[in-house]
Amino acid sequence: MAAELDLRPFGEPSKAVKLTQKAPSIVSKASSVATSLPWSLIGAAESPETWSDVVQLFYASLRTGDDKVASSCLVLLTKRFGADDHKVTGLRGMYQEALAADNDALKTILADYNKILASDPMNIPIRKRRISLLKTLAGPQDAISQLLEFTEAFPTDVEAWSELSELYYSQGLLPQAIFSLEEVLLHIPNAWNVHARLGELEYLNGLAAAEGSEAAVKSLTQAIQRFSRSIELCHDYLRGYYGLKLAVTKLLSTRPQSKQIELPPAAKLQRLDELATSKLKAIIQDRAATAVEATKAELIAAQELVDRSGP
Repeated sequence: MAAELDLRPFGEPSKAVKLTQKAPSIVSKASSVATSLPWSLIGAAESPETWSDVVQLFYASLRTGDDKVASSCLVLLTKRFGADDHKVTGLRGMYQEALAADNDALKTILADYNKILASDPMNIPIRKRRISLLKTLAGPQDAISQLLEFTEAFPTDVEAWSELSELYYSQGLLPQAIFSLEEVLLHIPNAWNVHARLGELEYLNGLAAAEGSEAAVKSLTQAIQRFSRSIELCHDYLRGYYGLKLAVTKLLSTRPQSKQIELPPAAKLQRLDELATSKLKAIIQDRAATAVEATKAELIAAQELVDRSGP
């Protein structure tokens, strides 16, 4: 089953704002059932969605700066699952980081994380918060080092691999960024946005290589395959069609450095370009009237790309 992996814990800004508008109903619903075991067995009925909604509201509230609602969510989760629950400790740490006034306050939080891990080294949320905090205090290199240790111990953690990929990308280490994101797809092969992100990284890797070299052609071809897979999984995925058109256009204009370097057939590339162009036009037309501020920029960029290709 195809799915989109949200690689950002706070989600998109527009979604965060929309969710915080539902805060009263989410908090009220959770408040009516928030109690710990064993009393939760005989209390008001609850569902997994109840607490998932509270967690998502917590993230959204931090993103929008609503500390009061975030605090209410944390109180509810603590009451339901206990102060020592690993998930709750991680959320509490995130809340404290958000409220920290300066680096000294963050260093105090880091020391608290070290104390927690000294007594409970398997507290995964705290380990992740510690790495995130190190990125802020010590820079990306320390965070990369810690994430490498983490992924060696927990090789199936897609969130860690995703973060590692973005850190490598921020340092210009594209091959390592690509490898890390490929690890994500080993565990969630149908995440269309991850395929698209891999396509973007492959495309950039192709641009970084010498024009017309075997490495450039290989990376651009891989980018086309990744973008194609993303739109195969999600037929109206603008980001996938946008990337596909970029990569195809670049490959069509590429002149191999030697006869030994084979390009995909030009006729097939041209058909892919026509497909991407027509789909982009359709998506722009369909979404133009209802686009929120966060997606308008994407539509404008897509329109500019279509305009560059001519009528």
